[in-house]
Amino acid sequence: MKQHITILHDEVTYYDDVSNDIEALFENVSIKKRKKWKIEYYDIPVCFDIETSSFYDHGEKAATMYIWMFSIDDNIIIGRTWDEFILLCDKLVSHFSLHPKFRRMIIYVQNLSFEFQWFCQRFTWQKVFALDNRIPLTALTDKGIEFRCSYRLSGYSLEKMGENLIKYKIPKMVGDLDYSKIRHSKTPLTDKEIGYCLNDVRVLSAYIREKIENENGITKIPLTKTGYVRNYCRQHIFTSEGKQFYYYKKLMQNMTIEPDEFILLKQAFQGGFTHANAFYVDKELKDVTSVDFNSSYPTSLCAFKYPMGKGELYHLKDWKDFEYQLKHYCCLFVVRFTNIESGILYENYISYSKCRQVQKPLLNNGRLVRADYLETTITELDFDIMKKCYTWEKINIVLLYRYKKAYLPTEFINCVLDFYETKTTLKDVEGKEVEYLQGKENLNSCYGMCCTDPAKPVITYLNDLQETEDVGWVEHDLILEEELEKHNKKNNRFLFYPWGVWCTAWSRWNLWMHGILKVKDDYIYSDTDSLKFLNAAAHKDSISEYNNWIGKQLLKAMRYHHIDPKRIIPKTCEGVSKPLGIWDFDGHYERFKTLGAKRYIMKYSMDERNKPKNRGTLGVTVAGLNKKAGKKYLESFPDPFKVFTNDMSVPKGKAGKQTATYIDYATSGTITDYMGNTSEYHELSSLHLEECGYDLSLASDFVKYILGINEVYL
Repeated sequence: MKQHITILHDEVTYYDDVSNDIEALFENVSIKKRKKWKIEYYDIPVCFDIETSSFYDHGEKAATMYIWMFSIDDNIIIGRTWDEFILLCDKLVSHFSLHPKFRRMIIYVQNLSFEFQWFCQRFTWQKVFALDNRIPLTALTDKGIEFRCSYRLSGYSLEKMGENLIKYKIPKMVGDLDYSKIRHSKTPLTDKEIGYCLNDVRVLSAYIREKIENENGITKIPLTKTGYVRNYCRQHIFTSEGKQFYYYKKLMQNMTIEPDEFILLKQAFQGGFTHANAFYVDKELKDVTSVDFNSSYPTSLCAFKYPMGKGELYHLKDWKDFEYQLKHYCCLFVVRFTNIESGILYENYISYSKCRQVQKPLLNNGRLVRADYLETTITELDFDIMKKCYTWEKINIVLLYRYKKAYLPTEFINCVLDFYETKTTLKDVEGKEVEYLQGKENLNSCYGMCCTDPAKPVITYLNDLQETEDVGWVEHDLILEEELEKHNKKNNRFLFYPWGVWCTAWSRWNLWMHGILKVKDDYIYSDTDSLKFLNAAAHKDSISEYNNWIGKQLLKAMRYHHIDPKRIIPKTCEGVSKPLGIWDFDGHYERFKTLGAKRYIMKYSMDERNKPKNRGTLGVTVAGLNKKAGKKYLESFPDPFKVFTNDMSVPKGKAGKQTATYIDYATSGTITDYMGNTSEYHELSSLHLEECGYDLSLASDFVKYILGINEVYL
């Protein structure tokens, strides 16, 4: 049986002995290289992908790889076994003279977390850098082959990646492999099946080629999409001249973080506010309007003031002094409440997960309604919200850090506005698709890099093929003092971790003060920067008032920075103004239903304000349920809104969801494919994937709470 397919410039040829032909193929490969830190990198797109089958062997979960695809400089090789891939890697090392310290070849893998689980024990690793346990970002072998994760670079699925290709378009294939069919390395594959396999690696190769050309070399491509923003900001900040350059450097040198302070910052950090009005949970609503902030996090960065000095542990004199500090400084403090209780019915702000030493709590789906006692760490913005919606018998401020309050550095704000302008002005402009996509992605990443943990434990993968007991993921001990000292002394540092803490705090404050607390009982649901509510006409004035207010805040900030105010109101290619930060219409629904945070469905009205593609359609957002699969399942019923309720169960095969089981030991045996062919399999490690259903059920405590408030108040 033919074992290999080598594709040279889209001409398919079958080979029995691939060894010599690989060498011949490599002769056609570009040898252009670029240097970075004294290491040469081949400046060509190289990509890898595999397909696997999961099955049960004598009742135990097992899996096997049955085909791999490797592309190098537009040439593609297909193999069927790991031995063949190891042979290919050895040929790469030999032909291109690879070495981990001198000359490397980067191989991009779309989901390195998946592939790494399969080949982690087949290489000796020089260095593996992981974002978390089982989430490698880069993996360098002792021979100079460096695997990198392209998903972390793009943030796109392969399907979305293919749609966003600009120069090297890859025709979209209809359908996909039937993953329910068991295959192994000797299973014959049809031309159509091979086509599906090839498509993924072709798309990835085209994406990496575009990145190489756009970034002027493979060494300029960062590891993650946030890396683009870091590089851009660092370049613009540290190429500034004269006093501004030295001012920024000195500013960063002064803004350092101490260990005790860092622990409090981590405690105070929260993401966006996502929750539902318990009175409306599991109830169908009519005539619902949705609005969202236009670029919420970038607005918070540009419009408001942040910690702009080293944190100072401050000893309060009295309550009046406390109020003074809250007004004039950014404050981070530990607070204890006795007999705290919500003063409003339609929503609760405090997250139970951020509280400590809680006594006798009453919870509303993870949000605190009341408690006899609790301790938490918050900012002055959190406290401002809490004063509006809670009452308490006693409060005790345990300790407080204060920071000088000021606008973020002008150089950084200029970068944020650059991204916003690019996203707005280049949208739908022919020939500027690359710049638009980059601007959009960079804008979304501005906040992300601000809240990057400066003292995160290092996780890596260790193995020695000669000492097999020394294998596995390892989290190295973190000495907080040493990590923070290294962070504080970084010469090219241009960010301050508290900025990320306050950015989300400002966005929550904005959502609550100008959204939830304004619409009151008409409030239905919120998610970070969006609000869904009833009686839109009654709240038209408050929306306009906010839009005027945020415009004034941004203008005030622009005057401080000496930035042209037109930059916060760029225009689209059609001449439509897009002011930063305003409440923007997001959709109108003739029917809406929520079952809590990240669980809702809506039927868009035929309102002309809705986008044409949305009018009259069903929208589904359910955490843990594939959007397309969930929508297709619900649309199969005469009335999806009756099906979407507590204890809804989506059967296996219709939820678009899989259960992953990591197998960290060697497995072997025989496997029979769907055609009746039997073969041996042998995996050193593997990953078993199995389709599963989805059960949507409300927590019993949440159900009791809903029943309780409905009985008392309705």
